[in-house]
Amino acid sequence: MRKVRAYILVEGRVQGVFFRATARDVANELGIGGWVRNRWDGKVEITVEGEEKVVKKMVDWCYQGPPGAVVTQVKVEWQPYQGEFNRFSIRY
Repeated sequence: MRKVRAYILVEGRVQGVFFRATARDVANELGIGGWVRNRWDGKVEITVEGEEKVVKKMVDWCYQGPPGAVVTQVKVEWQPYQGEFNRFSIRY
């Protein structure tokens, strides 16, 4: 299976609704590496790497997010796989 990397920018009511913690849990369940963090402008950004099929599941999840989130837009930038991560973490 082909490995990929995605940079995801999530907009809407996505801070203060456990988006980062839930994204970490979802990524860990899927077995993919990367990170998630809140941005100063109210958006959440995520970088994730893994098998293409599984990374696409993470991208799909971002369109909904956790209960309480109201996602208005998701931007995805596909990047070359770098093998940079062996786990998924929350960055502050």
